[in-house]
Amino acid sequence: MGEPGFWDDGIKAQSVINEANIIKEKYNQFQQLAETKEELDLLLEMVKEEEDAELEKELEENLTTFLAVLDQFELDMLLSEPYDKNNAIIELHPGAGGTESQDWGSMLLRMYTRWAEKKGFKVEYLDYQDGDEAGIKSVTLLIKGHNAYGYLKAEKGVHRLVRISPFDSAGRRHTSFVSIDVIPEMEDNVDIQINTDDLRIDTYRASGAGGQHINKTDSAVRITHLPTGVVVASQAQRSQMKNKDQAMGMLKAKLYQLELEEKEKQMAEIRGEQKEIGWGSQIRSYVFHPYSMIKDHRTNYETGNVQGVMDGDLDPFIDAYLKSKIVTKS
Repeated sequence: MGEPGFWDDGIKAQSVINEANIIKEKYNQFQQLAETKEELDLLLEMVKEEEDAELEKELEENLTTFLAVLDQFELDMLLSEPYDKNNAIIELHPGAGGTESQDWGSMLLRMYTRWAEKKGFKVEYLDYQDGDEAGIKSVTLLIKGHNAYGYLKAEKGVHRLVRISPFDSAGRRHTSFVSIDVIPEMEDNVDIQINTDDLRIDTYRASGAGGQHINKTDSAVRITHLPTGVVVASQAQRSQMKNKDQAMGMLKAKLYQLELEEKEKQMAEIRGEQKEIGWGSQIRSYVFHPYSMIKDHRTNYETGNVQGVMDGDLDPFIDAYLKSKIVTKS
């Protein structure tokens, strides 16, 4: 930042400043944790010497708070991949099963928006397709906040629900699936070359219950990348041009992600690893009947607090996933 000409490129300069501020914040948090730990050590010594019930209660309360802050700090430090700090684009696609799967999609949509609100993140609806009778056909969200992608990359995959369907008059148990895709929102300077001849661009009119999130005009844009079959859509903006620009940004991010995954797959083959890459594999089961349990099949983390998770308490699952990735790498 002290280099001559630092401000010649305002956008690049601001990016450096933002990165510096993030590093300073991490350093300050660490220093605060270190100071708090010293204070707890002193308080512990006082409790041992005086055997004071009030001091012991104060120690327990302060220790509980400290451990919660420490756990969050550790989680943040695990987010060290190149795009972890970026905003996240998350897509929800219900599988076969009609109304039951589409309703499951709306339940997951609520879960992620609740989680984002608790984090203080901003949620924008980029695309919203209403379900036939209930729920959603598909939804694309932009989650804005520091480390949004780093957290939400843990949610990429197929989410399975087992419950007594409220749409089945016979009260039978149903299994439903929703695929979640998560990509980082990329900077404009990402070098991804796209041939316009490889694109099919369709415009359409937004409609349905998503109207509170999107504009019901003919400005909605859907882009299909013919060589890969990747489809992106945007209807959040009022102008067709802005929706097209937003959709192109999403397409670049998806193609970049595919490129990275292909390289990772090739390296895994070279190393002799049997590793499935992609968002088609089942990662988590949500069982509402005959018992209450949510289990992540990658980490084996599970909880019986179904309602808490559906209300957005996802951090334990995300924490377990990030820690498992660190263990795998080491």
